[in-house]
Amino acid sequence: MNEGKPTKAKWWSRPRPQGLSGEPESTGPAPGESADTDGDFELARPAARQAADGGDYELRRPEPVPADGEPAGVPAGMPVGVPAEGAEDGVPAASAVPAQGGPAGSAVEARAASSAGPAGAAPKPLHDPDPYSTPPYGEPGPWAPAPPVQHPAATPAHGVTTPAPGVTTEDRPATPGTPVPPPQGTPAAPPGIPGPAAPLPPPGAPVQGPAAAVHADAQPPTPASGPWQRYDPWAAPVAPGGHGPLQQTGAGVLSTEQRRRRGRKALAGAAVLLALVSGGVGGVMGTYLERNGGVGTVELPQAGKEPAGRDADSVAGIAGRALPSVVTLHVSGSGEQGTGTGFVLDTRGHILTNNHVVQSAGSTGEITVTFNGGETAEAELVGRDSGYDLAVVRVKGVRGLTPLSLGNSDNVQVGDPVVAIGAPFDLAGTVTSGIISAKQRPITAGGEKGDGSDVSYVDALQTDAPINPGNSGGPLLDARARVIGINSAIRSAGSGAEPDGGQSGSIGLGFAIPINQGKRVAEELINTGKATHPVIGITLDMDYTGDGARVAVEGSEGGPPVTVGGPGAKAGIKAGDVVTEVDGQRVHSGEELIVKTRAHRPGDRLELTVERAGKERTVSLVLGSSGGS
Repeated sequence: MNEGKPTKAKWWSRPRPQGLSGEPESTGPAPGESADTDGDFELARPAARQAADGGDYELRRPEPVPADGEPAGVPAGMPVGVPAEGAEDGVPAASAVPAQGGPAGSAVEARAASSAGPAGAAPKPLHDPDPYSTPPYGEPGPWAPAPPVQHPAATPAHGVTTPAPGVTTEDRPATPGTPVPPPQGTPAAPPGIPGPAAPLPPPGAPVQGPAAAVHADAQPPTPASGPWQRYDPWAAPVAPGGHGPLQQTGAGVLSTEQRRRRGRKALAGAAVLLALVSGGVGGVMGTYLERNGGVGTVELPQAGKEPAGRDADSVAGIAGRALPSVVTLHVSGSGEQGTGTGFVLDTRGHILTNNHVVQSAGSTGEITVTFNGGETAEAELVGRDSGYDLAVVRVKGVRGLTPLSLGNSDNVQVGDPVVAIGAPFDLAGTVTSGIISAKQRPITAGGEKGDGSDVSYVDALQTDAPINPGNSGGPLLDARARVIGINSAIRSAGSGAEPDGGQSGSIGLGFAIPINQGKRVAEELINTGKATHPVIGITLDMDYTGDGARVAVEGSEGGPPVTVGGPGAKAGIKAGDVVTEVDGQRVHSGEELIVKTRAHRPGDRLELTVERAGKERTVSLVLGSSGGS
């Protein structure tokens, strides 16, 4: 420190009183100014330092002295909002506070001396009044730019002073505005000498109010705690992930008008959506009503026309090919009438049907044939056989006939699909379908005559295709529209197998003569008028109730039970023998032995198992022939 000569305040740092025009006024010699000086003030020499201080002094910035009725921190006699001369960054000049040990009013007198005019005159403003109220001296105008948003400095509130180091709360004065004396050892300013004046702010710059005195080594005050502390948008969160009490989180807060506007928009959107949906539904309903004739007229949807062709192996395809060759027969004679079915065998007009269909016609009855197209023709009987229940008729004067193809009944397997065509209950051209449910089913049909001349023995194909009275003589077709059988009998619920000329209905058990047997008989009837039957040359005991077919002890009409020189006699069969098998197939009754035998042609060889006196033996024989009836 320079302690040789006291430092004098320079002329540019002294306050100058100004008039209304802003020019300095002449007020005469300032207090303490001598005649032999150059106008500078002579500062008081610092007090003698003490040995314990180490030669240095701790200076303290003086506190502002508020006047009565003025806010704390504002120099006495200075308008609020105008900074004191010599203040920098909002800090009052050092001359605003009297030095320790100086007169209490020296600071006020120095300010009054620097800013006032002649003694007793009112203080003059630093600037002329602004008639346009231009900021910062007047009210903010509409052209004033908004001040930039800056993080506020952590400064204490106006009028609140911070204690210097080493000064406790008890050392501070209790009365607001009372100056705080500097600590011991701090030199005081000379009495009556004002501090350096602060430069005036440039024109147009905002004027800052007097700020509280802040020491360079003082810590910023701790903000008041509690939920109502001053809001600071730049304050750090109180806890990680949280926010201080009553502080914004950064999310926008909608006003009442904004919430109402948003609600109106939502209602408008919902109304538009409802209108669109209603319009769509109404359009669909209108289109539907327009296409379907409206409410008054009902027009049901219908598929368009399709090609008439069908797959050849379908029921429709089979029926389409077979129906032109199937005919309906109407028979009358001997006081009886009947209806049956037949099918065309060749182009010469031969038609195959059942014997029980044309039996009532006899030799004097009438047979009328109706074709699928509706044409009718008279027919004559060619031949018939009651044992096989087959007959052949012929139409004359009919051209363009289409015969049905004949299949092979030996190739048929159980489960094969079949189609039956006939005229059940005189309903011509009826088509039913099913499967082969069994093969080689021995059945007997007829027997209305007491002499048994009308009994037929059939080694039949069993089918579940519905067959009813009127289907007799009709074809049973395979999947290729080939004839594999002739529909002949049905099983009724109240009796045994009988020709379907009866009045019972179908229960799913129909029987057809195999076409292999029908072909042979039809050929014989066409060629000779009669059919031959294969025979063994024995008489059977039809009353035998045991298992197998037993040879009778006595023959019919007094003849021998085994025909002399016949196939059975040649094979060694004797009266009382029991035949149990034919070609390895079990035989349980005399009817079954007849059926198995008639399933062959005359001249075919058979292997028979014969039981005699508890012993079985196998014999081989060649079937003979007998004339049919």
